[in-house]
Amino acid sequence: MRATFLYKAGDVRVQDTPDPVIERPTDAIVRIVRSCVCGSDLHPYRTMDASDGPVPMGHEFLGVVEEIGTEVSGLKRGDMVVAPFAYADNTCAYCREGFQTSCPQGGFFAAGIGGAQAEAVRVPQAQGTLVRLPVGEDSALLPSLLTLADVYGTGHHAAKQARVGERTTVTVIGDGAVGLLAVLSARQLGAERIILMGRHRSRTDLGRFFGATDVVAERGQEGIEKVRALTGGQGTHAVLEAVGHMPAYEMAVGVVRPGGVISRVGVPQYEAAPVGFSSLFGPNVTLTGGPAPVRAYIDELLPAVLDGTVDPGRVFDRTVSLDEVPEGYGAMDRRESLKVLVTP
Repeated sequence: MRATFLYKAGDVRVQDTPDPVIERPTDAIVRIVRSCVCGSDLHPYRTMDASDGPVPMGHEFLGVVEEIGTEVSGLKRGDMVVAPFAYADNTCAYCREGFQTSCPQGGFFAAGIGGAQAEAVRVPQAQGTLVRLPVGEDSALLPSLLTLADVYGTGHHAAKQARVGERTTVTVIGDGAVGLLAVLSARQLGAERIILMGRHRSRTDLGRFFGATDVVAERGQEGIEKVRALTGGQGTHAVLEAVGHMPAYEMAVGVVRPGGVISRVGVPQYEAAPVGFSSLFGPNVTLTGGPAPVRAYIDELLPAVLDGTVDPGRVFDRTVSLDEVPEGYGAMDRRESLKVLVTP
């Protein structure tokens, strides 16, 4: 089969690789119908050393079950399924508490088991991971359903962890796909005001469509002052940080109000950050977030996607074939594309 590998920064290749096979009785093999390039894929794309490659790429996919292990029930060949970016047994104590990303039997796609920017993938813990979808391969809903694998669930996780609800004011930092779907999620949870910090007009226009009430294009201290001005000097109850770099975190600290919450879902590209008296401790600010346990949210978010109440698939603005995936990475890296859909 054909699959995508990253060899070093800027060097993505699509090449022949052995077909995935059942390795454990809890596995399934899924033929991929749709996958995509994630903003988090751009971190290694920009920085990875050649000595660390090649590595398989891709962790978001919809597909059709082709084969199942002997211990997998509830699935059959031909089922259309979506998989969260982290596989899990969905039965352990952590999974039952809604933290499938901490499952002892779990892990992440592309991390040693094969990536989803490919023609097929092996799914460990298939029974707990895969969710059946009542649609066919030609459904117009496939782009929106694909967002359930990561970006929609991740934006929702940011808002949930930040305790967004009615009368909540929210700042979303980042106009990538996760940030835009964090806007959508905050609106669904009843946020009173949503300030989107982003500087790309086509993206912030989509953010307004999803529910942003204000857009702040300025960054750094200038951006902080603008948000403060919009909120009467108070800042917002919740800050959803969907970028992952230190300047975004520093803006989050600058715009959160006393007693508020900073919720981070952009994969942090730093280990140390201000948490002391003058930053978080003194004003009683909560710092939360983490890798989204997407499996915990799929059943909750799926109905509104199926009935068309929401259209999170609007974040996809370019479609490429599998062989064109390297061009898709380049387009996202140059910010010529918001999120690239892949049709193997």
